[in-house]
Order: sequence, then structure tokens, then C-alpha cells
Amino acid sequence: MTAPPIDLNADLGEGFGHWTLTDDAALLTVVTSANVACGFHAGDAATMRRVCDLAAERGVRIGAQVSYRDLAGFGRRAMDVPAGELAAEVAYQIGALEVFARAAGARVAYVKPHGALYNRVVHDEEQAAAVVDGILLAGHGTRLPVLGLPGSRLLAAAAGAGLPAVEEAFGDRAYTRAGTLVPRGEDGAVVTEPRAVVERSVRLARYGMVASRGGEDIAVRARSLCLHGDTPGAVELARRVRAELDRAGVAVRAFA
Repeated sequence: MTAPPIDLNADLGEGFGHWTLTDDAALLTVVTSANVACGFHAGDAATMRRVCDLAAERGVRIGAQVSYRDLAGFGRRAMDVPAGELAAEVAYQIGALEVFARAAGARVAYVKPHGALYNRVVHDEEQAAAVVDGILLAGHGTRLPVLGLPGSRLLAAAAGAGLPAVEEAFGDRAYTRAGTLVPRGEDGAVVTEPRAVVERSVRLARYGMVASRGGEDIAVRARSLCLHGDTPGAVELARRVRAELDRAGVAVRAFA
């Protein structure tokens, strides 16, 4: 059986001022899509410009990683933001990144929520709709794809608004039996053993299956695989994942 192609995405530009977190330049030699922080959970103007320049130079697709306004908590704290305000803030973040993407000769090609917002819009219909409203506001009629968890309210809202909904999977995150991500505050939420991450990534890409935290296999059909850039040894791990995908006959390319 021929495996479908898979996109590799990573969260990039997650520095601020003199503080850096990810090795953006190295990860951009591995991934096909770059989720660029837009200043609300991480990132600043200079960082966004630098990452967009590097991504465009290397032919990597640029995506806006939008978040709740939470620099102190890295966008991982639960927040209650009114729908209208959230829509405006999502549009604001996309618009800021678009300036630098255009300056680099590219465009913002998709949108992906980050952290607490990503998890909230799996179940929260109102917040999911607000994110989509913000994307529509920023897109000016452009049908920007939306990257999210399979079966989420976000992807349903995106599809309902005529936006391409792109399912995503994680090789280094634990899954519940329901196919959602185990919250980061719980033990075992992040898979840290490199061999396990590589094996899970290849299995997700080839067969659309992953073992849940309880050990049961669950189906997770995805067109993009996230490689986290904020974990120790992230670059080498990303290279190993890509090499094993190549060996397994999985074509790695940006989602259509």
C-alpha cells in the first residue's frame, strides 16, 4: 500500500528580543511548513521578519500561529476572551505576519492556533467560530487553510465557512482514547524518548494509527505532522523523523 504524502510542520520564531527558543534556521532545512509565532505567545517583529526571510529562501510554506494574548504564559494558560475580541486579535496576528511574508516574496499560506487556544477550539464552538471569523477578516476573501486536530470544532467551523480544513497529528504528544491530546499538565503528556517519537511519527504517516495513553490503537488520519521545536534535541529528532519517513516511502511535501 502506498502511503499518502505528509506535510511536516514546526512551531518557529518562538523567541522574543534577546531570548531565543527554537533553532529556526536548522528546522527550516527539515520541515515543509513553518508555524510562525505572531507576537501574542512569542515572537516579535524582527523575529517574524527573519523567519519569513529564511522560510521563503528555502521554499518552506509560511503559516500564522495565532494565540491568546499571553506572552508571560507562552500561550498555554486557559483564558476567556470574548468572541469579537478574539476574532479581531486573530486577524491582527495574521495581518502582522503577512507584512513580513510579503516582504520576503511569499504569503501567509495557512493558520494554526497555538497552545491553550488550540486545545480550546477542539471542543468550544464559540471560540472556534471566532478564530474562523478572524481568519476570514484577515484573508479578504482568500481561502486560507486552517490546521487543527481531526474532529475538532475548529475544523468543522473552517469547513462550514468554505476554508480548507487540514488535519494534523503529533508524534511526540500522548493521545486519549477519544483522539484528543492529553493535557500538558498531566504525566506522560509529552513523549520524550526519541525512538518512540520516530516510530509513532512514521506509523501516523503510513497507517493513520497511534497508540493512546491507555495502549489502545486509535485512528488519527492527518495530512500534516507537527514536530515540536521547543524540546531538547528537537533538530536532530526532526531530521531522524524525516529520514525514517523517506526510508518508509512516505513522500514529504506541503499539503495541497
